[in-house]
Amino acid sequence: MITQAIIPLAGLGTRMLPFTKVIPKELLPLGSISILERVLIECEDAGIKKIFLVISKKKDIIKKYFENDIFLKKKIHQNKHLLEKLETLNKFKKKISFVYQNSPKGLGDAVFSCKNKITSSHFLLFLPDDIIIKHNCSKELISQYYKNKCSLIAVKKVSKKNVNRYGIVGFNKKNDNILQINKLVEKPTLKSAPSSYAIIGRYILDKEIFKFMSFAKKGKLGEIQITDSLSKMLANGKVFNGCVFKGEYLDCGTMEGYIKSFNRISNI
Repeated sequence: MITQAIIPLAGLGTRMLPFTKVIPKELLPLGSISILERVLIECEDAGIKKIFLVISKKKDIIKKYFENDIFLKKKIHQNKHLLEKLETLNKFKKKISFVYQNSPKGLGDAVFSCKNKITSSHFLLFLPDDIIIKHNCSKELISQYYKNKCSLIAVKKVSKKNVNRYGIVGFNKKNDNILQINKLVEKPTLKSAPSSYAIIGRYILDKEIFKFMSFAKKGKLGEIQITDSLSKMLANGKVFNGCVFKGEYLDCGTMEGYIKSFNRISNI
């Protein structure tokens, strides 16, 4: 069963400076709740029981966000609505464990830091920059996993001019909303892109990825990319499907994207 999830949060958030000097972007509001709470709600609704939040010492405020504040509770004890908000955080705290990644070595390294935590054969990897509304994408991926028992990647079709912004998948065939993936390319040029289907931040991954990650090398930006390990797994015969998910995608990874996402949520 898919009951464990890794959520990497240790990134520096440089695309949203100067705000992220003091406030992790995951704690910024998206409507009436934070980005991180939206992520946790999706995980909970998808049946996830244990969530590993990968943070750095610089982001210890995320840990404090979930701490019980008795003094604050006493001050607002007559406000039922506010108390419920704090109780929601306390409920999530019971499912969360924190894992530290103190050097920004990339997504691959963040996932690898959880190698001794994952006990099931497959797990959910959730990137909080990517918010999907009107449909639970994680639940959809998990449902597809039970049908085919292979690794899955959430994908969406993007305009050809934007393929250089994403990881892009190549595929042998498409059956309804499922792609049989045969290639993964990180931020290709338009000419080298194998398709216009972009990877969006939801994955169901085989625990064996940690074996491939143990030999991963840093890329051009000095970071360990998860795409390299996924490509090696493909080359070694592991099956990956792409799931063209339902729902509406919101990009919260940049200031422009965050503002658009906030406005979109506010208008629903």
